[in-house]
Amino acid sequence: MISWINGELVDLWQTNQKFYVLINCQGLGYEIQILESFFLKLKTNQISNKNITLWIKHIKKEDSDLLFGFKTKDQKNFFIEILSIRGVGSQIGMGILNKFSIIEVINAIKTQNKKLICSVPGIGQKMSDRLILELKSKFKNEIQFEDEKDIDEIGIKNPEINKIIDDLQLTLKSLNYKNKEINTILPIILKEVDHLAKKENNLSFENLLKLAMNYLDKDSSNLAR
Repeated sequence: MISWINGELVDLWQTNQKFYVLINCQGLGYEIQILESFFLKLKTNQISNKNITLWIKHIKKEDSDLLFGFKTKDQKNFFIEILSIRGVGSQIGMGILNKFSIIEVINAIKTQNKKLICSVPGIGQKMSDRLILELKSKFKNEIQFEDEKDIDEIGIKNPEINKIIDDLQLTLKSLNYKNKEINTILPIILKEVDHLAKKENNLSFENLLKLAMNYLDKDSSNLAR
């Protein structure tokens, strides 16, 4: 079983709505299906280091072995939870994460937004009902909806900004910042979004990440005194 992989990017391509990378790891080439957002970053050279690491969900079938790669462990775990629902296959799982951020899916579950869930290709009314019911049950102890409430109240109307904020949260978690710390500085970051958006090319994931880490590290320094 493959849990994660680190290697050199050899090639990337798109087949219909599926996005793939070929990674050379110690002389072996691994063909991995990835999310569209990461594919576009690689294709447009937004990621300069072509030695990449992916969290892997390995699905064995009678006639094939399928690898699905994610930049964060949270994305991988969310994908696994989606697959555990009866009738939901890997392509629907990837379709959900291609179309929406994790926060958007959680909010759709919380508000029972069936229209949003049904907008994913391959998901009908019955499947959306099952997704909402079972995911709400699965995440009621693991995801604190109250933590998301602060973000909802501020309101993120722009889906691109929503995606950046979601990626920002996941990255900060992977850097071992605590949820409480992250949720404390998110309102500050969101207030900076309008300011950065007015400056050409200043609103980016990288700029917001630096800003968030500066606030978090500053708070940690103050507590240590």
